Amino acid sequence: MPSLRRGLVPLLLLAVPTVSLPAQGDHAHHVEARIGRVAFPTTCRASVQSRFESAVALLHSFWYEEAAAAFEDAARGDSTCSLAYWGAAMSRLHPLWTPPTPAEEAAGLAAADLAMRTSRPGTRERHYAEAIFGFFSNPGHRDFRTRIFAWESAMAAVVRQHPGDDEARIFHGLSQIAAGQLDPTDTTYHRQREAAAELTPLIPRYPDHPGLAHYVIHAFDSPALARYALEAANHYAAIAPAVPHALHMPSHIFIRLGMWPEAIASNQHSAEAARQAEVAAGWTTVWTQRLHALDYEAYAHLQLGQDSAARALVEQAAAVSGMRPEQDLVGYYALAAIPARYALERDDWDAATQLRVRPAPAWRGTEAITRFARAIGAARRGDSTLAVAEAGELGRIEEALRQAAGPQLYWAGQTRNQRLAAEAWIDLSRGDTAAALREARAAADTEDVTEKHPVTPGPVLPARELYADMLLQVGRPREAAAEYRATLERQPNRLRARRGLEQAQAYSVNE
Repeated sequence: MPSLRRGLVPLLLLAVPTVSLPAQGDHAHHVEARIGRVAFPTTCRASVQSRFESAVALLHSFWYEEAAAAFEDAARGDSTCSLAYWGAAMSRLHPLWTPPTPAEEAAGLAAADLAMRTSRPGTRERHYAEAIFGFFSNPGHRDFRTRIFAWESAMAAVVRQHPGDDEARIFHGLSQIAAGQLDPTDTTYHRQREAAAELTPLIPRYPDHPGLAHYVIHAFDSPALARYALEAANHYAAIAPAVPHALHMPSHIFIRLGMWPEAIASNQHSAEAARQAEVAAGWTTVWTQRLHALDYEAYAHLQLGQDSAARALVEQAAAVSGMRPEQDLVGYYALAAIPARYALERDDWDAATQLRVRPAPAWRGTEAITRFARAIGAARRGDSTLAVAEAGELGRIEEALRQAAGPQLYWAGQTRNQRLAAEAWIDLSRGDTAAALREARAAADTEDVTEKHPVTPGPVLPARELYADMLLQVGRPREAAAEYRATLERQPNRLRARRGLEQAQAYSVNE
């Protein structure tokens, strides 16, 4: 069975096997037609150049396991190739996902150190090495946010030092998007806009470059900007059809624009490619990239009222007994969100209360998804005892996440919002309408100015939509209609919001 290739030093080994790249003889076709084309000049031996550029293409599409193996393969072919070690270190940095694990920290530092030691001071190779070495050195003394911002500054310096290096510009654009993502309340998206301004002019020059299409999608992955990435979304999968993430990524824009059939097709192709990768690697566990695609697909099916298709994905998620990588946010999120969405989007409050909480010690914010669904379901069906208990669990998870700090602070904020929304419905069931509306509105306002994480297609149930539900229930249909419209402005074509709006308008006519 294919497995991870040996690194030059033990610390360069990944913890999981990878799917093998095609044989070297088919490499040129593979780079052009299957994973995209990258032109990245190096001083490495000519015999490893194509392997190196293939690895960079994989890196740009976030296939980190394969990229690391390919970079290490290039380094074995030329032990003096500093940029191969740089790439191996970069493969342990997933700036738009989660911080490196301890094992990835160690492997990244080892590779970055080799990049430094095999490059000469003042050279382009050394400047790349310095940028990634700066990220991995002394991680215990700097949080992830600080390190990402430092990496962004370092890549900006590489661009200044080498103004003709377009790859430096592309990686700088990625670093800007990563920094912007760590400022989720910035509704101007100024870093993402700057990144897009740097990347977009390069697209005509490199039409088959996977990173350009990919990063433009990430830069514009927000309600105000999504329409600007539609062209990139329509082309990325064709650029890198062998990469599951490249097949999935266009759906970020399709979902932002309410293009449900396109989102479903995108994620079906991605999930199947991920499944094939699992089979090729001989895995008995599910790759979290497949779970990620299934979550997005389930969301889109629900917006078309395709309940049976969504139900099939719920059953797939329920059957998962192990995932790879373990303790991965992407996987835990999908396994919690898929069944929660299926219950909440269909107003099946009984089913919501019966959801099973899947323990996720590393990412307790995903446990909060299930607690939230259970709380809302209980409150909506009048089970105040269960609703109060689940709201209490949300409060405890929120506090634990705040204590953990770092990347968990984002999820603490998400959990706080879920707790507020749940408590609003609890207060309504107790007859305190004023408090209920105040809390529901607060949750909606906060959610509107907090950008979603790339791990999710959207809130499990939008807070503003829940606020509109409450207004409708207390006999204020005109106000409810306005809130449903506001929901649809941010999340076009949501089925539940459209139905709510129709109901509110019908009540308003009869007032």
